[in-house]
Amino acid sequence: MNRLSTIAVPPKAYEHTRSRLHSSLQASDKRTNTMKQNPPNHRSGPFSQVVPLRARPRLFRNLAPGLLAIAVSLAMNVCAAELHVGAASVDITPALPVALDGQFNLRIAKTAETPLTANVLALESREGSRSLDLAIMVSCDLVGIPDELLGMVRQEVLKQVPELDARKLFLNATHTHTAPVLKNDLTSSFRYPIPKDGVLQVEEYGRFFVERVAETIVKAWNSRRPGSATWGLSHAAVAYNRRAVYSQKLPTPGAFGDGTARMYGEMQLPEFRNLESMEDHDLNVLFFWDRPGKLIAMAIDVPCPAQLVEARSSVNADYWHPVREKLRQRFGPDLVVLGWIGAAGDQSPRPMHRKAAEERMIKLRHLSGLEEIARRIVLAVEEAYETVNEDRYLDVALIHKVDMLALPMRLVTEEEFAFSKAERDKYAAQMAADPKSADDVLTCMTWNQYVLDRFERQESDPHPKRDVELHVLRLGDVVVCTSQFELFTDYGIRIHARSKALQTFVVQLVGSGTYLPTETAVCGGGYSAVIQSNEVGPEGGQILVDHTVTLINEVFPVSK
Repeated sequence: MNRLSTIAVPPKAYEHTRSRLHSSLQASDKRTNTMKQNPPNHRSGPFSQVVPLRARPRLFRNLAPGLLAIAVSLAMNVCAAELHVGAASVDITPALPVALDGQFNLRIAKTAETPLTANVLALESREGSRSLDLAIMVSCDLVGIPDELLGMVRQEVLKQVPELDARKLFLNATHTHTAPVLKNDLTSSFRYPIPKDGVLQVEEYGRFFVERVAETIVKAWNSRRPGSATWGLSHAAVAYNRRAVYSQKLPTPGAFGDGTARMYGEMQLPEFRNLESMEDHDLNVLFFWDRPGKLIAMAIDVPCPAQLVEARSSVNADYWHPVREKLRQRFGPDLVVLGWIGAAGDQSPRPMHRKAAEERMIKLRHLSGLEEIARRIVLAVEEAYETVNEDRYLDVALIHKVDMLALPMRLVTEEEFAFSKAERDKYAAQMAADPKSADDVLTCMTWNQYVLDRFERQESDPHPKRDVELHVLRLGDVVVCTSQFELFTDYGIRIHARSKALQTFVVQLVGSGTYLPTETAVCGGGYSAVIQSNEVGPEGGQILVDHTVTLINEVFPVSK
């Protein structure tokens, strides 16, 4: 068994050996001048400076004979696993006309301003011919990922690759509000009156999506080859907290109840006091190369949903489309770009104040709003790339944990039941008087009806649970962790702060997604923090954080 634990070495000698080995490696690098051709292969943990033994026949010449066995054992341990990478992209733009998701009113798109895409990254850790672990990640230009859709994709992939562990395949949504409706049956809390004729049906698009995405996953999996990876941190001002807080309840109640906070609330009012929480401008990015050194994929984690043009009635991938176009101009037309959304349930790409100044700068740059956001993201990615591109890793730990967690659901109170019932009845009466008004208010009625249904179920199940799937993926020094919710930013910060990883990529909307607000937000009320917006509340949010951190730290046994 080629493990260091089989050799009894005192701690001081252990560290001394590591230091001597590192010094020998550095000397070898200087003598052979191969740094640029063979970038150092760092590895997290106690031997983070060790590089591969291959192509270094004189590596141990300067080591004392007594240390040779230890050095060889270290090197064999470091070089045991090899990273294999595959990537592919596919167009998932629907046939037109199509109903769009994400707003309360029915919108039928007759044009597509940009394509929608699904971008696939397949990773595998191998020891010779033996697979150690894997991860397949798919970023989709959609508003969310219904459980049924994920299940169908996994089933279709297994038909073509039966030996694959489909649990280690996950899909995330960029949360563009100008993509097709994905679920519209009687179990949906957000239901649209989609015409039966002349419009692409939800089930038709679902079949199209599953077929295309499954084929592309198989393509990416079959294309995996030995490669390298690295990671970087940069910053881009994309997200703005969108919840305004007031000194008192405003005299004119909002459409979602009377509270002291409102999403997109007016900030010019004398009662305005502050934005509810922080804004996260971190931009975490992963880079992947093939063995010859071609950049083939990157995953960019931006803590802001892609909904700048959310009110339009045309198909649009929002800011991710110009981001991908600009990056492909720089790095090559075949580059696969995964768009990940960090914890951003209370964030938006639309500024809440100094709007005129922002608009002036965009106009003077001769850009659209989408192009301005893309400019910021691309600059940040390029900055990270220039900093880390020579610090590549061939041989990194790849550990992928999948877990199911039962979270307590937010309970519906008597007061919330009464309010939701009054709202349901109001919209039902409006549609009865004017059937055409269903285009604007059917979703409002079903949104409130869902609360009534939950209240009734509480009578037989007073402690309801919501089962959620979690993924924690360690790649070298960094970790990717998922949430199916629109997770308020504070939860993401809690995970970042307690994680042992060098960098932590929180990816939200790996699932259907409802808002998961903080306790502060629930007290303030308003859309995104009212009972209609939440299946799980702050209690479940903290349980989610705690469990995610536990899983992360289990794959990082050595403190950073």
